[in-house]
Amino acid sequence: MGFHLDGSCDGSVSRLEMIEGPSGRRQRAEAERARIAAESLIPGMRVADIARKHGTTRWQIYNWRNKLRMGHLMMPESVASLPMFAELVAESGAAPVPPPRAPSEVEIVVGDVVIRARAGADEVHLTRAIRAARAAMS
Repeated sequence: MGFHLDGSCDGSVSRLEMIEGPSGRRQRAEAERARIAAESLIPGMRVADIARKHGTTRWQIYNWRNKLRMGHLMMPESVASLPMFAELVAESGAAPVPPPRAPSEVEIVVGDVVIRARAGADEVHLTRAIRAARAAMS
C-alpha cells in the first residue's frame, strides 16, 4: 500500500490518495531463493537479467548467492542435478591431512634489517637482536 499527497507550498494537504496493491516487498520461499541464486550461477547468465526475470534486485540475488555458497541456502535437487553443478563426494577412508609443521626458521624484518633465527631460538636473544636493529636504524 502506498500514499500520494497533493499539497501546496505552505505544507497543507489538499488531497490524500491511498494506493492499494503490493508494497514491492515479496516474501520468497528458501527453495525459490536458492533456485534463483543457482540460476544466476549458470555460465553466460547475467545477474541483471535474472533479477528482471524474477522481479527482484541484483543485490538480493548477490546476497542469495553468498548464502548459497556459505550453506545457508540449500540448492533444490532439481537444480543440483543440472550438468553445470558437480556433486561433492567425501570419501570416508581418505587419509587425514597432517597438521602443519612448525617452521624450521623464523625471519623478522625490521626496516632494512632481516633477522633469521631457528624456531626454538631464545626469546631474550631475539628481543636483543630486534632492539639492536631498531637502534641501528635511528
